[in-house]
Amino acid sequence: MTIRSVLVANRSEIAVRVIRACREAGLRSIACYADSDEGAPHTVLADEAHRLPGTTPADTYLNAPVLLAVAERAHADAVHPGYGFLSEDAAFAEAVIAAGLIWVGPPPAAMRAVGDKVSARQLARKVGAPMAAGTEQPVSGPDEVVDFARRHGLPVAIKAAFGGGGRGIKVAHTMEEIPELFASATREAQLAFGRGECFVERYLARARHVEAQVLADAHGNVVVAGTRDCSLQRRHQKLVEEAPAPFLSDGQRRQIHGSAAAICRAAGYQSAGTVEYLVGEDGTVSFLEVNARLQVEHPVTEETAGIDIVAAQFAIADGAPLDLPAELPSSGHAFEFRLNAEDPARQFLPTPGTVTRFELPGGPGVRVDTGVEAGTVVGGQFDSLLAKLIVTGRDRDHAMARARRALAELRIEGLPTVVPFHRQVLEHPDFIGDGSTFSVHTRWIDEELLPSAKDPAQAADDGGMPEVAPVRLGRRTLPVRLPGLARLDGSAAEAVRQGIRSRPEDNGAAPARPDLVVAPMQGTIVTVAVEEGQEVAAGDLVAVVEAMKMENAVHAAMAGVVHDVAVKLRDSVSQDAVICRIHPA
Repeated sequence: MTIRSVLVANRSEIAVRVIRACREAGLRSIACYADSDEGAPHTVLADEAHRLPGTTPADTYLNAPVLLAVAERAHADAVHPGYGFLSEDAAFAEAVIAAGLIWVGPPPAAMRAVGDKVSARQLARKVGAPMAAGTEQPVSGPDEVVDFARRHGLPVAIKAAFGGGGRGIKVAHTMEEIPELFASATREAQLAFGRGECFVERYLARARHVEAQVLADAHGNVVVAGTRDCSLQRRHQKLVEEAPAPFLSDGQRRQIHGSAAAICRAAGYQSAGTVEYLVGEDGTVSFLEVNARLQVEHPVTEETAGIDIVAAQFAIADGAPLDLPAELPSSGHAFEFRLNAEDPARQFLPTPGTVTRFELPGGPGVRVDTGVEAGTVVGGQFDSLLAKLIVTGRDRDHAMARARRALAELRIEGLPTVVPFHRQVLEHPDFIGDGSTFSVHTRWIDEELLPSAKDPAQAADDGGMPEVAPVRLGRRTLPVRLPGLARLDGSAAEAVRQGIRSRPEDNGAAPARPDLVVAPMQGTIVTVAVEEGQEVAAGDLVAVVEAMKMENAVHAAMAGVVHDVAVKLRDSVSQDAVICRIHPA
């Protein structure tokens, strides 16, 4: 069977990317869309678009029967799942094949062999891939996680056994937090992938995230298209990727290339896939997982390896052999900057809203993959990714120089984004490196960058006076230096302290007082951990708010008794909405 028309079972920028590949290959593209995505760029670029009634992922892009009905109605003969949603669901792949359609992805058996992180670890162990200690099967509950931590030590990573993209991963540094983190990981996994099973493994501190891009066909050809470094992450979600992975020894690169090819060959893998590793501070390489799909960061490999990975997926699905060497050489260096609707000043909390201005950079070496435009409403039910800025240069330094120029030209307004962070990180010596190494690791943002940018109000809370006070302008909080502030005392000092600890109401939001527990963002309440009259200590969990497929725990800022609980499970809340009040005991 030859592919002539493709249902793109996804949305936003990856749908646009696949639709463009269809156009170049002479294939008819069929888009689908949730109600909130009506009129989105991917629906306009496709040859035709079909509505998926509903607004939630479960009703739309995770609804296999509805997607297959669209494929039948549109006379598609192939389905490309993009990434996320059902892209790693072997049952969906089987349903596509059973319907007489071509699945543009790995065979279902291979998806099961590598897509389940537990079975992937077993397969990797068989081929001799390096690996950290971990459970052989998904754990039944938090008690098993505690037992593992007692045997192997802390910290431990609790990870969704199905899916990827950093969803459903929690790192426990103490025994006491394991039950809460296990529950959170299973909820996130269930929400993102439809399955909540988790396993546990030893967490390697200060490790880099390095991965190999693999292409494999039905004729036994396995091609490694190079490496990527994806260490710059927050909450285990990648923010910046680059290819090839810098500062690896020849031995490390050979180990990664060789084991990645061996794992895919042993699994009978076909299509595009990614084998991920952690590289420890001491240089140790440890297998992490296999993503049995197209990766978000595939463009940096395309730019440095000189291939079109989506076009290769179509050719492989059509039965063509790969006419490529076993390893592709890299030329130049490329960065990808994920342009997410998140606020770096508020620990990268998701920020739904409307894009009012969207001006993209251009010039040599600049590519932008996006699924939004000015006027797009970014809701809280889907991922926060707006676009990807990909910049290529002749070497790493040249690519960084171009990236600084491109980010300076970029204008996104209407909602906070991570663009200021990207501009900042390109000036940071830890990321720039010294020519032989750099200090970024997967927890660098959470453990080193964010703590170093101390809250200027903290000094006041510690009994002293800060030299810097936060001034809020609209949705942005900017530090303003006030010379002589530390010399204030008495009533004047107390007035300043109170001003620092609170801010004026913003769009009806409640003032930031320690007795008020408020939602950190617009989202959905997925856990209410307290009840009326309950005593809590400072730092106790009060609720969990989910937005853009990420959970954010809300903790008590002071000890006391809970009163006026204003939310219940599945409530939708706005940013700064009051969850409850805490009265001093």
